[in-house]
Amino acid sequence: MSLGDDHDGRTSEGFGGSGQTRTRLPGSAEADVYGGARRPVRSSRSLIGVVGVVVLLVAAIAFANRGGDEDGAAKGNASNPEAAPTAATGVRPVKGLTGDIPTGYAQDEQGAQSAAANYAVALVSADILNRERRSAIVRQIFVAGEAAELERKLDEAYSKEFLSDIGLDANGNAPTGMTYVSRTAPVGTLSKRFTTDTATIEVWCTGVFGMAGVSSTNPVTNDWFTMTLNLRWATNDWKVESFSQKDGPAPVNADRTASSAEEITKAVEQYGGFTYAR
Repeated sequence: MSLGDDHDGRTSEGFGGSGQTRTRLPGSAEADVYGGARRPVRSSRSLIGVVGVVVLLVAAIAFANRGGDEDGAAKGNASNPEAAPTAATGVRPVKGLTGDIPTGYAQDEQGAQSAAANYAVALVSADILNRERRSAIVRQIFVAGEAAELERKLDEAYSKEFLSDIGLDANGNAPTGMTYVSRTAPVGTLSKRFTTDTATIEVWCTGVFGMAGVSSTNPVTNDWFTMTLNLRWATNDWKVESFSQKDGPAPVNADRTASSAEEITKAVEQYGGFTYAR
């Protein structure tokens, strides 16, 4: 569900930008995608190559991590960042939390990028389809002068009819035995404009979206999109003034066998999300 194009009832105007939410609508009642429409299995040669790469990566990670506990590693990274090139860069991540959304960002360019990444995750979550939770999200992350109007427009966009079209009830809940999935993972951020009081940040995202369940006509798929968030420093934190979204950049799809509906549901329930702040 990318907050942009394809809930396929597009709502491209007026969300302080084009704040649409993507959800793929139920299609024709064809064969169960989870059971029948699977990608071809890799050849044995391809599998051997992948296993070889994985073994090398595991060995490299083990070598890099040997000889020290976590505290020692953390201290070493702080004084010698070159010793761990994959370590997170920059200042300590934010510690504040309002609801489920991190708050309390630094008033600098890195702080604006971290805020934009976390806000993108919230704006393209399954919670945004629940009226009560949506209200909390909007009022947490938007500047006070924009929150009420944006909430009204989102309420209109995510109407009872719209939610029904994607398989949810009037409160944004999935049917018994089904799980609605909308989870976004920022891949990177780009600062397009920055001052001490305003910033425009692009967040390149991927994610999984759709309804997990054996009888789903809106199966969980992946997507790639870029969100642009215009931020303002207000009430001692970065807040959203407006946002918009576009498709891509999208890589070539890997040759993977699609997981079953049960596997997808378990993954969503068992694996927690992250705070995307450096």
